[in-house]
Amino acid sequence: MRIDILTLFPEMFENVLGQSILKIAQEKALVRYNLFNIREYAENRRCVDDRPYGGGPGMVMKPEPVFNTIEAIERQTDTRPRKILLTPQGHQFSQAIARELANEPYLMLICGHYEGFDERIRTGMDILELSIGDYVLSGGELPAMVVVDTVVRLIPGVLGDHDSTTKESFSDVLLEYPQYTRPAEYRGMKVPEVLRSGNHQKIKEWQRDHSMKRTLERRPDLLHKI
Repeated sequence: MRIDILTLFPEMFENVLGQSILKIAQEKALVRYNLFNIREYAENRRCVDDRPYGGGPGMVMKPEPVFNTIEAIERQTDTRPRKILLTPQGHQFSQAIARELANEPYLMLICGHYEGFDERIRTGMDILELSIGDYVLSGGELPAMVVVDTVVRLIPGVLGDHDSTTKESFSDVLLEYPQYTRPAEYRGMKVPEVLRSGNHQKIKEWQRDHSMKRTLERRPDLLHKI
């Protein structure tokens, strides 16, 4: 997979992409990251924002630098990317969307800043708008990191154990069941006996029951999807 990230602050990504699973994925040649500074493609002394028509607080990202960046990238490749705009007005990002994006060969993530995007960036191209939650951040860089991390770990071969991605929270709508490791008892708290029994059927039933219980207690809104 190729992942292009368009941002005003590419330096924010360098350490994140060079650590842990994201680094391993690149070392395995399963993904390639490219950072593009939108400011470098702006005309008029690298001006990337302006005051909104009609008034209002703050500054809005101009369309010209964003379109220039995208078109410069696309001139260098025959493959068209799946374009993603990170915005609080977008579709709620989910594990289901992450699985869909993990099948794409080429993603392009566009990070906003200031008070948002000129509307023509949304309407002037085929683009998927994504939000990571009902809150507002200073820019799209942190949401882009969330999307990249969630998607890359789903690419086959990135994680050592393929089952790791199929038994997590939200993988089948339910939250994940409680997990335990050694020691069997710690400060008076014991690992449930069934998990040490070796009876795989009983363990599977326990895990499913506790996934249901935890989802009911913490995220009952998910149960209507089952």
